[in-house]
Amino acid sequence: MTDRKTAEVISLGCRLNISESEQIKAMISDEGDMVVINSCAVTSEAVRQTRQAIRKARKARPDARLMVTGCAADIEREQLGAMPEVDGLIANTAKLDPRAWNLPSGPTPIVASRTRAFIAVQNGCDHACTFCVIPQGRGTSRSMPITDILREVEKHLEHGAPEIVLTGVDVTSWGHDLPDTPPLGAMVETVLKTFPQLQRLRMSSLDGIEVDPLLEELFAQEQRLMPHLHLSLQHGHDLILKRMKRRHLRADAIALVERLKARRPEIAIGADLIAGFPTEDEAMHRDNLSIIDACDIVHGHIFPYSPRPNTPAARMPQLDRSIIKDRAADLRARVADRRKTWLESLLGSPLSILAERDGTGYAPNFARVSVPDGTAPGTILAVTPQQIDKGLLR
Repeated sequence: MTDRKTAEVISLGCRLNISESEQIKAMISDEGDMVVINSCAVTSEAVRQTRQAIRKARKARPDARLMVTGCAADIEREQLGAMPEVDGLIANTAKLDPRAWNLPSGPTPIVASRTRAFIAVQNGCDHACTFCVIPQGRGTSRSMPITDILREVEKHLEHGAPEIVLTGVDVTSWGHDLPDTPPLGAMVETVLKTFPQLQRLRMSSLDGIEVDPLLEELFAQEQRLMPHLHLSLQHGHDLILKRMKRRHLRADAIALVERLKARRPEIAIGADLIAGFPTEDEAMHRDNLSIIDACDIVHGHIFPYSPRPNTPAARMPQLDRSIIKDRAADLRARVADRRKTWLESLLGSPLSILAERDGTGYAPNFARVSVPDGTAPGTILAVTPQQIDKGLLR
């Protein structure tokens, strides 16, 4: 049962939110009976889940001070602020500032980690994808200077984190606002060279068209950089990509995956895909389905399109919700088929697993694997899976 005098942070949405939630929790740990909802607004469903989380938290802790931050706290500010369960809103851009929580100013406490540590190396976005509301909640792109990144990595390693995850809103734009505009690959190489004791480095979602040559080289041959590339792909048809105002074509994504798999066959590909974008016809949907096979996507994040406030796509001709729902189901089924074949290919081969707190762990390729009972979180161990049970290697 939750201690009603302990501050709690409930995180929704992306890995960046997870990273920020850990920092918020460390910052407010002495604030007593408080619940913070770190919200998401990427889709209308994410906003619905945020509202649901607020109501659930209030029911569980009726006497707590309930605060809401995150993207929805900015984008849906009026609606969330009107909820009777909510005591206050903290602007998304201010949520890591102690002064926003009426705390003394000072550095954000380091979060002790025994498994994966998330470091937000970048925030915000300078692009204007026609479907995306996140720049409204995150602002323009800002990069963490390399010296600060190295300091963060060092602190997490000192606290025992065996894996570091570099995350952000648009990670591949890291460095564009820094002196001399260093590429992301240069930063990743510096982290790996500076910390030979770092066992595993993982990248969060990347824009494939901005993967620079050095980063591609590192993915191809650096064993400590995990063979797991998650692409901000969004669609498999060029005209829809153009209407989304994406900067890549279908062929660009396929070529990147082919180059990497030719040099590092074990690399596992993930991708974000949107179903039912405005104007999408059946042929376009088929192209969206076929890119799952063309890029061998085994980690798929499927988003049914939903119009977001003040975005150009919301003013385009919309598809019927039932069509969007059916197409999202098609995409999920195709990814599930691809993933099943991939998991079967891993049976009987030893995998290096980082144990989590729930009795499972993650292989370098991000396959989820059951670990022996009693395995301490943060332990890296060799496991040879023999069967698949509900998508979990055992």
